[in-house]
Amino acid sequence: MDLGLTGKVAVVLAASKGLGRATAEALAAEGADVAIGSRDAAALEATAAAIRSASGRRVLAVPVDVLDAMQCTAFIDAVVREYGRIDILVNNAGGPPFGPFAAFDEAAWQRAFELNLLSTVRMTRLALPHIPRGGHGRIINVTSMSVKSFLPGSILSTSIRSGVIGMAKMLADEVGPHGITVNNVAPGLILTDRLRETGAGDRAEQAPLRRAGEPSEFAAVVAFLASERASYVTGTTIPIDGGLIRAIA
Repeated sequence: MDLGLTGKVAVVLAASKGLGRATAEALAAEGADVAIGSRDAAALEATAAAIRSASGRRVLAVPVDVLDAMQCTAFIDAVVREYGRIDILVNNAGGPPFGPFAAFDEAAWQRAFELNLLSTVRMTRLALPHIPRGGHGRIINVTSMSVKSFLPGSILSTSIRSGVIGMAKMLADEVGPHGITVNNVAPGLILTDRLRETGAGDRAEQAPLRRAGEPSEFAAVVAFLASERASYVTGTTIPIDGGLIRAIA
């Protein structure tokens, strides 16, 4: 299936490893030119080199900390200088720590807010003016299965990422007339460093598929949402969890 991504410009955050890297790889494999950002400059450049080699596409690597407004502005400016526009924005950032409500002071809540909600708002505000109207515009936010189902210890993630869901629903209504779609993806137990560090992978056997997911399986869904084929999908949140979420609604 031709996803219609050849020559599109995709921006992927937190892309030096994990879900972000897999997403950038998938989009480049489908013919998109990509701009990737993360805090780790060395890992980011290594990822860029690997994607260039595998796909033959243009890859711009710009270090950026999504908590820093000036760095985010400089990142988007660099993308626009290099490519002239942005067709696809994939907002992604590391998740906040797990723990009970009593474990987190106000500073922890503030950091979670800035990392997982404000960074999404910030990057979207910066990128949106450069997404062509009436063309192929896609905004995709990486959230968590915690926005769809009870996940023990995820009080920061559940609270803050739920704000992303609300923002995306409202924004989808505003930009829909311009042909821009806004969607969220909610990964479940995907084999990343974070999954290994938290030990949450032990729950994988509870999923109907009886295993954790591969980053490439997650990235395939993002690539579809970024594509021409998903032009009538907007304002929704799609779990990528092997069926772990049992809710009907």
